[in-house]
Formats: sequence, structure tokens, C-alpha cells
Amino acid sequence: MEDDSLPVNSASDAAARPVAEEVGRLLYASADSPALPVSSSGRIQASSDTEAVACWLAEYRASPNTRRAYRREAERLLLWLREAGRSLQDLQRRDLDDFEAFLADPRPRERWVGPTRPRHDPAWRPFRGPLSPSSRRQSLVILQGLFAWLVEAAWLEHNPFRLMRDKRRRLDNRQSSVERYLERPLWQWLWQWLNRPPEEDASRRRQFEWRRQRLLFGFAYLLAPRIGEMAAARMNDFKRREGRWWWQVTGKGGKLASIPVPPDMLQLLADWRQGLGLPPRPAADEEMPVLRGLNGRRGLGENQVYRLMRATFARAADARGLSADGEAQHEAQQLRRATPHWLRHTALTHQAQAGIELRYLAETARHSRLDTTARYLHAEAEEWHRQQSGHGLPASGADDGGTQAL
Repeated sequence: MEDDSLPVNSASDAAARPVAEEVGRLLYASADSPALPVSSSGRIQASSDTEAVACWLAEYRASPNTRRAYRREAERLLLWLREAGRSLQDLQRRDLDDFEAFLADPRPRERWVGPTRPRHDPAWRPFRGPLSPSSRRQSLVILQGLFAWLVEAAWLEHNPFRLMRDKRRRLDNRQSSVERYLERPLWQWLWQWLNRPPEEDASRRRQFEWRRQRLLFGFAYLLAPRIGEMAAARMNDFKRREGRWWWQVTGKGGKLASIPVPPDMLQLLADWRQGLGLPPRPAADEEMPVLRGLNGRRGLGENQVYRLMRATFARAADARGLSADGEAQHEAQQLRRATPHWLRHTALTHQAQAGIELRYLAETARHSRLDTTARYLHAEAEEWHRQQSGHGLPASGADDGGTQAL
């Protein structure tokens, strides 16, 4: 099989632009690309490794977020193989240790690592930095699935990832509980800060942005959505049944779920809609996006939502950092690190602390496994810490008689 995944013209060109246009064209169009040339196996339409991977990605056309994550990991592997002049068929078990080490420290950094850029930008790089152990584990699990599919398609003869019998155990360094969330006092401060109205003479744009940031953060906290689910939300996803409101959402893997909408979320939605000149409650046939651009009509993409929320976190961190108090400085650092997904963790953690049953918490999170949801339960750890705090050192006062020298 021909390996044309990463054609480059020269060493200088490779250093400046590590990804070939052909890879981007095929992998990034895989969701709706036309038929590709038929392979020698006859089971998939592909004539190169890149085209075979594109066929695999096309299987996930109904799950854009999943396809995006899978594409990222597959592309990194194709790039790495091209550096070594190898094809997918050439990959052996011993190569996977080298690949794992590469994920942990992609070098040379100027070629592989860089800030976020559009895929077509010459400054685009496959990594923003070294991958954490849990991210490396996830990459290997995804690639094992890719190879299993390619073996079934008769594109490959074997799947070396299946020989990594301990990959889940040795790479799974996830904490026993979720730690990337805002503790309740910090969330309360942030929500108060978000609710400070703009100046009376503020522009219409500023007032619109203020209302939108309230909705963004309130939505994220009250319903615990993933960022892509917020971006995709439509007004008529909020539905009334038997006098109660529910949010209907299609999550990971195309799973459809209905989440109870609390009164505060209904009020936030009503405030937002009235600012748009709409009645407080959405109609059943209202398919307009919930989140809007500055023109009040166009929806927001996932990346736009991410940037808006990160920028708001940064402004909040600046405001919190104005206090000289040590705790405030620590909280400012937390806000500066926070991402939109932290609010999902925050929402689920606070719901658990409020006593919501684990089975309902799992439904809100849309977790298929209860042990995943249980990571948001911190009560046992807090009780452990309380009891452990009673274990201390003996008094060391000068009048306690001292101890005799040995």
C-alpha cells in the first residue's frame, strides 16, 4: 500500500509546514466527501493510508465532536509515521512505545507544537503541548479502534495496539475525583461579578454581550452541557410536558436525552429572549439557535463559544486579582486556568453536594457508567480529611518535662 500521507518537498518546507495539504483535504472533508478510489481489498474505497483513515472517519459523520477528536489522533499518527517513512501496515508493537513517548514530548517543538490556529494556517501545528498521561491513554484507545476497523476492512493485516495489554492501567492516571471545578464560594463570587449590569450609558452591543455572558455561564452551570451541546441548542429544544420544562439534547454518540430545566434556567432564558424582542417562552416550532451572534440572529459555533467563555474567565480573573488577599489571588489563578468544561464539572459537583441522587446525576451528565459520575462525589474525601485532621503531633512545649537523651 502506498503511503502518501505526508508528502513534503524539502527539509525547510517540512519545518515550516509539517502537514501536507493532501492530508488536510482528505481527513477534514471525510464527513461528506464523494466516493474515493476502490482499494485492492474491495471492502473500502481507498488507495492510500490517508484515504483509508478518511473512510473510517466518515463512519462518525453523525457525531461531529467524536469525529473531530478521532481525526486529531489519527492525523498525529499519520504525521509521525511519515517522519519515519512508514505506513500503517509497517507499525509494530515496539513502535507504539516510541509513539507514546512522542505524544509525551513532541520534538522538534518548532515543528510539532504551537498555539491554536485554523487548520489551513501555515502556523498550524498538531500539538499545543505535551499530552498528559490520560490524554495519551485516550489517544491509544482511539487508535486501537481505528486499527480494529482497518483490519476488519482488510486494509491492515494486524492490530499492534491489541498487544498493549497494560495501556489502560499504566496510562490511566485519572484522579479518583474530579478536581477541575470551581468551589462554591468562587462560583458565587463569579456569578455576582457576571451579574453586575453595564453602565447606564453603555452601548447596545455592550448590553447585548452582558446578557449573553449571563446566559452562557448560567446555561453551563444549571444544565451541565458540553460546549458543543450549548452551541447546537435550539429554542425549541426547550419543551414543556405536563406543566414542566425539559431540555432535549443530543449528546455524545448521538444519544438523545431530556434534562429537567430548573426555574432559574427558565428565568435566564426568558431574560435573554426578551432582550432579543421575543416572548419569554419558546414556541414548539422555534428552531432558531439559543446562542446568538451580535446581529441577534446568527448562531455561534463551538469555537466561538469557547473563546467567549475563556475571555470572560480572563476578565473575571483580572477583577478577582485586584484584591491583595491571598485566597483571592489563588482564586484568580483558578479562573485564569478555567475552561468552559470546568463549568460542567462545577455543575455536577455542586449538584452532588446538594444531595441529588447519583442515578439522577448520571442522567444529567449522560454518563453510561455510574462510576464515572461517582467521581463528582467528594463527601467521603471531605469526611476522611476531617477525621485525619485529628491525627497530629504531641505537644512540644518547654514545660512538658522533655525527653531524656538516648
